[in-house]
Amino acid sequence: MVYCGKSSVEDEIATRLKKDNVLKLSDDTQVSLLLQSEDEAETLLLKDYSSFDLSLFMDSLTAHRFGRFLVWSPRLSTTHDVVSHNFSELPLGAVCVADVQFKGRGRSKNVWESPKGCLMYSFTLEMVDGQVVPLIQYVVGLAVTEAVKSVCDKKGLPYIDVKIKWPNDIYLNGLKVGGVLCTATYRSKKFDVSAGVGLNVDNEQPTTCLNAVLKDLSPTSDLFKREEPLGAFFDKFEMLFDLLMRRGFKSLEELYYRTWLHSILNVKVCEYNLYCCEQKVVVEDRIDDKVVQNVVTIQGLTSSGYLLAIGDDNQMYELHPVCNSFDFLKGLIRRKL
Repeated sequence: MVYCGKSSVEDEIATRLKKDNVLKLSDDTQVSLLLQSEDEAETLLLKDYSSFDLSLFMDSLTAHRFGRFLVWSPRLSTTHDVVSHNFSELPLGAVCVADVQFKGRGRSKNVWESPKGCLMYSFTLEMVDGQVVPLIQYVVGLAVTEAVKSVCDKKGLPYIDVKIKWPNDIYLNGLKVGGVLCTATYRSKKFDVSAGVGLNVDNEQPTTCLNAVLKDLSPTSDLFKREEPLGAFFDKFEMLFDLLMRRGFKSLEELYYRTWLHSILNVKVCEYNLYCCEQKVVVEDRIDDKVVQNVVTIQGLTSSGYLLAIGDDNQMYELHPVCNSFDFLKGLIRRKL
């Protein structure tokens, strides 16, 4: 693993972490610890032209708190475990990036291999209000979509319309290109949050990727480099996170509803004034030990971060995903509000 810092402050942290050798992997794998400035690190980075370019990322980063300390490895079981298992050792806002993951983590303990061409990273943040913690996954997803748009604007690329599929998927042209995973641990009256993102930048299998769509739109355009959306992500996330902390999720709702797959127009339903797409989904109710399926219409998000929907009886419902469901918009369960 290679440690890299944006400034002398982060470089000092990197030097200390290497000296103390305190970072551990969850599977007890032994790794070599290097600083970006060391010859061995440079050799490792240059060994494969597709490796993550630490300098390019740091040069593109303007965030003041997030992403300024980076841990990179060509191959890890999962970046999420690196940051969550070493949370207290890493500075807040630290990010771990891997070129390849062989035990990537998702919802419901799903595990998969993430090949080269994917941008895979996890980072740390701290929160106090437990009611806001479930909403952080939406802010992370929103920052991903805003980062892609920002890179397009900066490089003069055709607009790539990335969308959010509730609760944590990133979609492009109807196909999944990424996902978000957030976990939290309560300690010393604060929540230690580990946020992970996987974004398919340059691997067309098994669905599609940003560069495949970009080449279709403009064959002569410069392609995305993984470092660019990552740098833009932290810039966007820092701004959105600050808004969430100061003004609550209401300050982000309009942008979020414009970005997710489930919204088209703005209507008023009962006392709720929300963006609504009239998308109907199947929910499950248990009556006398029997599962009965009903159809409701998505309206937005509740204050707790679940889907808000309306039934044929005009009753408002909060929809919860079934943990083992392959499609999170099928087989939902509902609770009356």
